[in-house]
Amino acid sequence: MNAIESKDAWSACDVARRVMQIEAAAILAVSTRLDAQFDQACQLALNCRGRIVVMGMGKSGHVARKIAATMASTGSPAFFVHPGEAAHGDLGMITSADVVLALSNSGESDELVALLPSLKRLAIPIIAMTGNVNSTLSQESSVHLDVAVSEEACPLNLAPTASTTVALALGDALAVALLEARGFKAEDFALSHPGGTLGRRLLVHVRDLMHQGERLPVVGQDLPLRDALLEISRKGLGMTAVVDAAGLLVGVYTDGDLRRTLDLDIDIRTTPVSAVMTANPATIEASRLAAEAVQLMESRRINGLLVQDQGRLVGALNMHDLLRARVV
Repeated sequence: MNAIESKDAWSACDVARRVMQIEAAAILAVSTRLDAQFDQACQLALNCRGRIVVMGMGKSGHVARKIAATMASTGSPAFFVHPGEAAHGDLGMITSADVVLALSNSGESDELVALLPSLKRLAIPIIAMTGNVNSTLSQESSVHLDVAVSEEACPLNLAPTASTTVALALGDALAVALLEARGFKAEDFALSHPGGTLGRRLLVHVRDLMHQGERLPVVGQDLPLRDALLEISRKGLGMTAVVDAAGLLVGVYTDGDLRRTLDLDIDIRTTPVSAVMTANPATIEASRLAAEAVQLMESRRINGLLVQDQGRLVGALNMHDLLRARVV
């Protein structure tokens, strides 16, 4: 019998709920203590001409790295510097144009406190995030953010749990407040995430994916259905645009139309494609986002779209193009 099985009525879910309740209560408690110091911290960050340098040791260091990453991806240039490495040369990464955000639950981390004279000499504003308002770090900072918790979620009240959760939540709050103050938009977020799904959805346009020129399937409306079928086979998009004598789009003939045509008693060599095409087909402008093409296809339950530019047929794309581009 292992240690867990030997405990009467022990429940992992009960432990998890207790941890989450303690941490949630800690976050709410800190939210009620937010005051002008938080506003001042935001103003310091907004006025920063350089970078927000986030620092912390141990578990606070892990939280600091995440806060720096969140800020950097939401319009507030930031990076993490390890306090121990800073004392051995990396302090040169910090300039007088920067702002330092220092995390330490006790406010007495030796590595951070040791950096204070050098930071003061450069007149660098310091935003301290500690659980001790009377600590050295909080007293020597330009702004202090109180992240004190009444208890850790650890039953021994030792392992940083509630305290690190609160610090992370307050770091997120600071990043989001700066995001809103800067008027940061989804398109800006995408620019710093070009490799992610959101980046692809907000940066890839229809014109980037569409088939055009010789790759665009198109036939005249007076041509026989046989020619339309050959064009569909040649271009491999499962459809062809149908245009009039002036080259203006009048319809589309798709694989779906072909299945319906098979139920008709017609001669594909003599029946004009205009007689069996879908008139007034769904189209999209080349300048629209590829994600909008996905939405349009899904709402219309179709697998392909013809692309126009100011009323002129310029391209075509299908769902496979969007899947390859990982927009879907």
